[in-house]
This record gives sequence, C-alpha cells and structure tokens, in this order.
Amino acid sequence: MKKLLWALVAGLALSAASIDPKVEKDVLAAMDAFKDAMIHNNAAVLGKLLSDDLTYVHSAGQLEGKADVLKSVTSGKNVITRMEFSDSSVRVYGNTALVKCRVDLWHSETNIVHMNVLHAWVKGTGGWQLVARQATRLAQ
Repeated sequence: MKKLLWALVAGLALSAASIDPKVEKDVLAAMDAFKDAMIHNNAAVLGKLLSDDLTYVHSAGQLEGKADVLKSVTSGKNVITRMEFSDSSVRVYGNTALVKCRVDLWHSETNIVHMNVLHAWVKGTGGWQLVARQATRLAQ
C-alpha cells in the first residue's frame, strides 16, 4: 500500500513537472484578469472568471461563494486599490491548474494585507475559471 501511495505521488509530481508553457501563460493571464477585475470592480469579467460553485476563503477565515464575492466587489464593501502577485508557481493536472503565490493586497495606503494564496482553476468551454481560493495571512 505504501509503495502504491508513493507511486501515485511521484506520478502527480511528474505530470505537473512538465507544464506546457502556453497553458501556464493562459493560467497566469486568467490570474491577471482576475486581479484587474477585482481592482476595477468589474462584475462582468468576474462573472465569467468565477465558477458558479466557487469556494472563496479569505485570510481572516470568511467563506464566500460566487454571489458573495460579486456582491462584495460591486457594493464597495471590499475595496481593493492595488494587488500584486509574486513568487507564483503553476502546477497543471489535466484541465485543473493550481497557482500558489504571495499576494500583497491594498485596501488603502495604510491597510495592506500580505498573504500566501492557493488558487484552483479549471478549464472549461469558456476558458479558465476560478473554483477555489484559500488565503493565509502572513505573520508581520
């Protein structure tokens, strides 16, 4: 059983190790579109990028679905003036991509949140959609 588990882990690692550069570029483009839509409160773009069954976990632990995220962005409840991604890594498993990155998010000039975030994207007929996000606030 232990050998089977290690074989499975090794197989997953190898399948993610050889990422098609075009796929990685497309996933990172979806990340950039998501970032721009969040900053500019663009519900139309977010509506296309967010999966209907989205699980979106904030760094403080709040859990939201697609409707909650769209309402938060369009109502002005969640103001984002700037967002930067760094140390991004992409792993692709078929039509699923995991993007781990550091996110620095400005709610204002003095309210900046630093996080590690894992985004899970799935490619469907309409392109890449965010199906899950898990954020962990970094210690100061």
